[in-house]
Amino acid sequence: MSDDNASAPSTATKLVAEALGTFLLVFGSLGAALFATNAGVSAEGSPLGIGYLGVALAFGLTVMAGIYAWGPVSGGHFNPAVTFGLAAAGRFEWRNVAGYVIAQIVGGAVGTTLLVLIGLFGPNGWLSSAQDAGFASNGFDEHSPGGFGLGAAIIAEILFTAIFVLVILGVTHPQRGTAGFAGLVIGLTLTFIHLASIPIDNTSVNPARSIAAAIYGGPDALIQLWVFIVFPLVGGVLAGFLHRALFEKRPVAPAQREARTR
Repeated sequence: MSDDNASAPSTATKLVAEALGTFLLVFGSLGAALFATNAGVSAEGSPLGIGYLGVALAFGLTVMAGIYAWGPVSGGHFNPAVTFGLAAAGRFEWRNVAGYVIAQIVGGAVGTTLLVLIGLFGPNGWLSSAQDAGFASNGFDEHSPGGFGLGAAIIAEILFTAIFVLVILGVTHPQRGTAGFAGLVIGLTLTFIHLASIPIDNTSVNPARSIAAAIYGGPDALIQLWVFIVFPLVGGVLAGFLHRALFEKRPVAPAQREARTR
């Protein structure tokens, strides 16, 4: 066995890294959405909450931190749609997809569970109010922040997830990518995606994030959850196949190689 193989992270270590990164993403970003979006007003009447901009930045900053902290261990997916997209692009083995997705879901669920634990010791009625409001879950129709319907949620999740995965595949390309800046670019991309799509359906582009929130978001969040599992995965897979078709070098067939040498 070579030294490189001996020093490579084990499968268990990779799964722990994926769980930790997804935990960080969910705990930090949904924590910002739940605790800090609306934090009242100052004595002068100025709003103290962070609003949509702050929540969008929280998603971008947490995924950026996770990528730089644990990306070298597991690849820094932290999102089932990213894992499926990388597999579709040929960058990740399909046989490892299930393990990564389970680790991501577990990490996200631990994140929201700890948010609930904090809420248990919050102001009287805070936790029940947060859960009645969906606990930062994704939603459409009456559960959309801007009143957008199912069709808008489906289109947004496919398109924004595809954009996200295409950017990831581009900046992490082994030859053309910008390794040192990949985490920054990915984090800023996730930020702009949230800025654009929070009003539509509270932005998923990540089934693990959606599952983690819906666990505590009540029956309506669970009923609508399928949209935020299926269509981010569709967007990720489409992006993976598109990247592979457009930007990956295809092996030259033997007949073509022979014709070129004549």
